[in-house]
Amino acid sequence: MQGREGHTATLFRKDPLKLDSGATLSPVNVGYETYGSLNADRSNAIIICHALTGDQYVASTHPITGKEGWWSRLVGPGKLYDTDKYFIICSNVLGSCLGTTGPWEENPATGKPWGIDFPVITIRDMVRVQAALLDHLGVETLLMAVGGSMGGMQILEWLCTFPERVHSAVILAAAARHTAQNIAFHEVGRQAVMADPNWHEGRYYDKAAKPDKGLAVARMTAHITYLSENALTEKFGRNLQSREAISFGFEADFQVESYLRHQGSTFVDRFDANSYLYITRAMDYLDIADRHGGRLSDAFKKAAHVRCCVISFSTDWLYPTSENKAVAHALNAAGVPVSFAEIDSPYGHDAFLLDVPQMDHMLTGFLSTAAKTRGLK
Repeated sequence: MQGREGHTATLFRKDPLKLDSGATLSPVNVGYETYGSLNADRSNAIIICHALTGDQYVASTHPITGKEGWWSRLVGPGKLYDTDKYFIICSNVLGSCLGTTGPWEENPATGKPWGIDFPVITIRDMVRVQAALLDHLGVETLLMAVGGSMGGMQILEWLCTFPERVHSAVILAAAARHTAQNIAFHEVGRQAVMADPNWHEGRYYDKAAKPDKGLAVARMTAHITYLSENALTEKFGRNLQSREAISFGFEADFQVESYLRHQGSTFVDRFDANSYLYITRAMDYLDIADRHGGRLSDAFKKAAHVRCCVISFSTDWLYPTSENKAVAHALNAAGVPVSFAEIDSPYGHDAFLLDVPQMDHMLTGFLSTAAKTRGLK
């Protein structure tokens, strides 16, 4: 994880980052990627915010896995987010493990990795770091802020915390709070990590063995929530994995078992177990309405000038349409111009990452209108 490639900015050297917890961090490193060029009047910048286990490699080869960027289908020359026209920014979130300060990094006070001594962070803290990165890049305002899942949560925090810096926003398959069920799934994952004997109370960085088994189980559990029942059934059914009959044992008899084990075993190569604990905790702590007297619409009152688009997916049971509708209703109640659509898709929560023509059509039209209203051709 430390052996990554790409850009790094060191921020908050003079004035520490003040976290919602009351703790401070200084300095803060940020791993990021940019695509395209900032135009003369600095009006074509778009920030793309990644999901829980995503990263800044939205449209470039991942330095660890060697795979294409997670949204390379949509970002690039001539693509929906055309890098010949727009300046695209994507940064690794605070607390993660691909170049941005997190529990894996050295604690300046001890000279050792932070581990579990790293302060608890929030989604709003992540956005504060992104705003500082924009300052570093010379970007005052964004043509658009866009993100799915946890990325969408960051966009909502942009609308609450820095609305004056946003012209338009896209929220995909997200929510303004974590429900009891969301928290429950994350807690299972965290407990799996912490139950691994190689976790060592979060101080495993100088050990030969890492809590890979626990992290793999956490990933497997979470991955189930990213897919719909129909998608799992259609893809795997009760098909057996490389055998003609059940084994009457506990090997991966079924294809779905083999698939989940693969997801878990490959995940540990690119992600840090402590980062998983901290980022899932940040998502669990999200409750934007709670900070505004229980009225979500009050959170968006200063964003009435921002054109917004909220999209949900019919088979997403992690952040279902009801949660996305609640966001759209709150934006509307706050006087924010908002478009909402539920897209019929069989892919579950992960639909926003996949080839869904109806989503592409909506995003294309929304971006085109946003660019015109910003004076871009």
